[in-house]
Amino acid sequence: MIPTITNFDLGKLASGDTLSLQVYKFIGKQPGKKVYIQSNLHGAEIVGNAVIQQLIEFLSTLNESQITGEIWLVPACNPLGTNQRSHCFSTGRFNSYDGSNWNRIFWNYEKECDDLDAFARSQLNYSAEIIRKNYLAKINQAWQKELEKITQPSSVPYRHFYRSQIQSLCLDADYVIDIHSSSNQGIDFLFCFQEREASAAYFLLEYGILMSEYDGNAFDEAFLKPWLALEKKLAELGKNIKFEMESWTLELGAGMVMNPQSVSKGFKGIKNYLTYKQILNSAESLTKENIKLVTRDDVKSYYAPTGGMIKSRVTLGTRVKKGEKIYQLLSLNKQGKSPKNIDIFAETDGLIFDVSTNQCVNQGEYILDILIANNEQ
Repeated sequence: MIPTITNFDLGKLASGDTLSLQVYKFIGKQPGKKVYIQSNLHGAEIVGNAVIQQLIEFLSTLNESQITGEIWLVPACNPLGTNQRSHCFSTGRFNSYDGSNWNRIFWNYEKECDDLDAFARSQLNYSAEIIRKNYLAKINQAWQKELEKITQPSSVPYRHFYRSQIQSLCLDADYVIDIHSSSNQGIDFLFCFQEREASAAYFLLEYGILMSEYDGNAFDEAFLKPWLALEKKLAELGKNIKFEMESWTLELGAGMVMNPQSVSKGFKGIKNYLTYKQILNSAESLTKENIKLVTRDDVKSYYAPTGGMIKSRVTLGTRVKKGEKIYQLLSLNKQGKSPKNIDIFAETDGLIFDVSTNQCVNQGEYILDILIANNEQ
């Protein structure tokens, strides 16, 4: 099966060059759900590009009857961030022009829908399918007003133009997957909304962060939050509906590197998830992982008590006990004294969840995360 490939402009640079992205669309023989998958929203987080490449190669071996609905794939979805450099290092987490986090800029209809109660009441006698159609029409109407701002003489900041292009591709999707990596070095896990836990096991990852609080401006949140708000409002009115819509962020491996194990996990997990959702009509058996879902409060971050150099540290994925040494800091001084070693010990039992890439730290800078043991069993 050959995908339909479409290019979209993302903005023109002062040099006259144009930023663009490429969308690969696999359209099945039978209509159905739409899946949108993107990678590399943060510039240094490149693993997802290899995952998408493997998905493209796999889907290209299928025929139209083996896909129900459509799958849209967008690698390197943020070329401005991907190409951002500081000496040898890829950065690209923040817009270098205005400092905004590329994954905190997205338009969230839930924040501006001031008639949700009235809308929900008007839909009580309808099926979930009709309510979804009607609510999506409301979202699209508000979205068109957002797009009109771009054409005004005053125009909009680039982050608004960028999000308008990206979100236009997935506003009508049913399932959204945004592939990220740790900004440092992390284990493979996903972010899961509390109302969608049942599907998490099909990504075949061992761990997940169950989101309880969020501002709604991240890509996955901006897509799903309006629908979660409508579900909640309808439930308050006595109509319990769960729309067949999901949004996921996969965190695979480390920034600036292509970890083969993380790529493999991402590819296998997404393929399995698409089979579970009956997007792929696969002969392969469906599998589940006994995923451990924890909250952000279950992850304890450690910061440097003083400036120095990390001489030694336990490795990523290690299980540690309370009181066990987890790293040693070489502390220099300007007081006529010799440098000294400072040992840091674990406050709890747990799993080394994430570690800093840079081993030279100022006081208060990040060192590592521990997933607290009694919360990850």
